[in-house]
Amino acid sequence: MMYKIVFSLLLLGFFQAGVAQRGLQTLRGAAGGMGKGGSSSKGGSKSDSLGLGFEHRDDLKDTITVTFKYLDSIRNIRIDTNLNDFYKYFSIPATEQYLGNNGNAGYSLIYAPHAKAGWDAGFHAFDAYKYTLENSRFFKTTKPYTRMNYELGSGKEQVVSIIHTQNPKPNLNFGLEYRLISAPGYFSSQNTNHKSYRLFSNYQGKRKRYGGYFMLMGNVLKSSESGGIKNDSLLVDKTFKLFAIPVNLGGNNSSFNPFNTTVTTGNVYKDFTFFLRQSYDLGKKDSIAINDSTTEYLFYSKLRFQHTLNYSSYNYQFRDLISADTSYYVNYYDTTMMVDTSTSTRKDSLVVTDKWKVVSNDFSIITYPDTKNVAQYLMAGARIENIKGTFATGTHNFYNITLHGEYRNKTRNRLWDILANGELYMAGLNSGDYSINASLARYLNKKWGNVRLAFSNVNRTPSFIFNTLSSFNFGNAGGYKKENVISLKANADNPFVSLSAANYLITNYAYFTGFYKTAQYSKVINLLQLSAAKKIKLTKRWNLYAEATLQQTDAAAPVKVPLIFTRNRLAYEGLFFKNLNLSTGLEFRYYTPYKAYNYSPVMGQFFVPDTSFTIRNRPDISAFVHFRIKSFTAFIRAENLNTMDFSNGFGFTKNNFAAPHYAYPGLVIRFGIQWNFVN
Repeated sequence: MMYKIVFSLLLLGFFQAGVAQRGLQTLRGAAGGMGKGGSSSKGGSKSDSLGLGFEHRDDLKDTITVTFKYLDSIRNIRIDTNLNDFYKYFSIPATEQYLGNNGNAGYSLIYAPHAKAGWDAGFHAFDAYKYTLENSRFFKTTKPYTRMNYELGSGKEQVVSIIHTQNPKPNLNFGLEYRLISAPGYFSSQNTNHKSYRLFSNYQGKRKRYGGYFMLMGNVLKSSESGGIKNDSLLVDKTFKLFAIPVNLGGNNSSFNPFNTTVTTGNVYKDFTFFLRQSYDLGKKDSIAINDSTTEYLFYSKLRFQHTLNYSSYNYQFRDLISADTSYYVNYYDTTMMVDTSTSTRKDSLVVTDKWKVVSNDFSIITYPDTKNVAQYLMAGARIENIKGTFATGTHNFYNITLHGEYRNKTRNRLWDILANGELYMAGLNSGDYSINASLARYLNKKWGNVRLAFSNVNRTPSFIFNTLSSFNFGNAGGYKKENVISLKANADNPFVSLSAANYLITNYAYFTGFYKTAQYSKVINLLQLSAAKKIKLTKRWNLYAEATLQQTDAAAPVKVPLIFTRNRLAYEGLFFKNLNLSTGLEFRYYTPYKAYNYSPVMGQFFVPDTSFTIRNRPDISAFVHFRIKSFTAFIRAENLNTMDFSNGFGFTKNNFAAPHYAYPGLVIRFGIQWNFVN
């Protein structure tokens, strides 16, 4: 594994050196021209001065501007250089409840329904670690920009991420992004190894008629599954190290190898995406003469023709390859999965796989009523999807035909922002699915900031894992009705406080009731959320960053959330010795007791257990030191200080729990660095 990291770093280093060498050769060439008489043209009018080898100083060339935008967004965003929030660097969101090791399955404590119409395989427990089209960024930069992150944690945990982007021409950008998460874990059969990459580019023609976006992207997510520890009381038994505590799956490894990233018992999810969007505009052209030899072309679009091609493949697999514990699968899963039907004997391994290939072609027409405001447009389009699924029962082909439209108007004075869009699945696998979204935002002033109202209604076929064709359907009836999700949201964001409210109404909610059993909730689930976030300046150097969310739903509903979730950071911050930007202090995360989900390793799903299990965790407490010196950033964190225990001698054994028999570790130390390079 390490040779791949070293190779990537060397490759990037050679690339940087090559760019620098090219610049040096250019400078030498210019100097050589001066030595040959000071003229490189017949007239000599442009080279008889000292300016032959040296350009006039351009202030823009001494600084770097890096902006990006997300796909289908009109907003240009600058890279966030905020120093005080560790979770901007870390691979796990602050609101995530995960199974104890970086890279294990998880879900958000701040509930958000899966509200997306159309085909969905149904595997979302590892979404926090994935590169997706939705979280992909397309950049524009005045200079080549590289950022490298390295994090080392207790238990030999490592996180490496690299991003490089540059504009070789003002109208062309390309870049690459890579991330590795390797964490052997603290308990047996808990190791993870995730690799994600993106190659991306965007281009606009010289005369600004043609535009293109390109991306190659992939994720390989590997997570061993332990099934939880067998006896929670062993956590405080000092005769047991964490990795020696017996677990339900994967064997009890007496000799733990922290460098072993092979998954013999667990989930292996792989996906690959090829994305290409091309457009051509009709409208009014114009130009500005910069000088005698340079012309800046302008173009005001009236009509755009846009085609989007998207090819994706997905492979979802659970495997237990070596001496599978048949008693575990007999107790918790369909026993027929462990029987060889040809010989009626027990198998010593279990492999369950769903494979998908999806090809999507989308053609859209976009009109711009105001030629000088590209943020106002009307779009109409159609999409056809060809879907191929391979399961234990064989290969099946599906399709979808979808119509969609959108209206957007961000007014030229930047005060109003109106958005309305929708799509309807006319025919195919997800026929009858639809989504409707509308939002209205208004910028009031510097004091009161932005106010936004949003509405969404999604009617969707339950994810395919609930379908009887799926290899992960162990005898469930299927045939569930379409889910319907209505969302009402309001946000107010200003320098004083950030407030938000959301109300979800969910009908026909499909969910797991056990390790493999499924059901559909016939009643309406009503979930209300109220959130607030504020920076409180206590003194000149001390700041308190407070976040709180209140959630309320029917206790009988199969959606389980804590009533209150809060995260607070008390930080001593400031600029010292001219170059030292420092943020150090304590971080607290707390949520009230709630009826928690259990976890099904084979399905990769969280489910509502038959017997209630209430999580009553101590507040998570961490101490941190974050600092930046020019382009170098570093952080040191001591996490899970809340596990400190004096009852049986000093130790960190008051472990918090993520799910029944899934414990978080004790004290964890993390150290990380980030380095920015500009050529």
